[in-house]
Amino acid sequence: MHDMARAGAVGFSEDGCSVANARIMQNALRYAQMVGRPLILHEEDPNLDLDGQMNESALSTELGLRGMPRTAEEIMVMRDIALAEYLGAGLHITHISTGGTVGIIRAAKARGVKVTCDVTPHHLTLTEERVAAFDTRYKMNPPLRTADDVRALREGLADGTIEAVATDHAPHYLENKEVEFIYAAFGVTGLETALAVIDRELVRSGVISWNDAVRALSCAPARILGVEGGTLAVGSVADVTIYHPDNPWTVDPCRMRSKSGNTPFLGWELPGRAAATVVGGKLQKSL
Repeated sequence: MHDMARAGAVGFSEDGCSVANARIMQNALRYAQMVGRPLILHEEDPNLDLDGQMNESALSTELGLRGMPRTAEEIMVMRDIALAEYLGAGLHITHISTGGTVGIIRAAKARGVKVTCDVTPHHLTLTEERVAAFDTRYKMNPPLRTADDVRALREGLADGTIEAVATDHAPHYLENKEVEFIYAAFGVTGLETALAVIDRELVRSGVISWNDAVRALSCAPARILGVEGGTLAVGSVADVTIYHPDNPWTVDPCRMRSKSGNTPFLGWELPGRAAATVVGGKLQKSL
């Protein structure tokens, strides 16, 4: 980790394979603290989530799909926060999905624990009912949860418990998604739709302001990762998205820039879209 940090690594992650052994996680937190890089954690107890396909609920029983319980996430979040608090270390918990997790993190922040977190656009807008048709575009990990969880996540984003919105962008080949639900790969695309979905579902509905949206999508991620940019401050790296808020479009994988069409927002009417991007001060081709 020290060598990778010197070589330019801005953070470390277990890449979706949660660390079941608490001693290993404690060491990882200690080493990340030593090299001054964030540890980014996908939280699920692999013993509770074993072979799960969707949120564990009455609906998963009706559909005959093995459930992924909310406790699998919440138990690991509690454990890793306890380890970080013991060490005085920081950690970042990615794509949280339950109201219980929001409450655990909110309480930890109140105690002074150095914990940050993010949430995806699909967990802020979609619920487990989407899985009822066995549509694999709604198969992701963590799974879509309940309407109560969506409300709690939105409240957490609005009050600052959740600092960032991140897409967990996971494109897949067609043959990895167009199969029986239990055999389909986990994950959805999200980069191209993220800003417009947040605009439609949270900004225009009054859940958060545009300033809040910019902080969650740009400023906070840069700060959490300790990288330059993320703001329009004088002297900041000029990485900018130019967004047209009144340029409606329909989500259609055939017309999207992504080479993968596994979007959970197929058919959605979105109010605006990115008009162009500036990268390193250079205007890129308009979208």
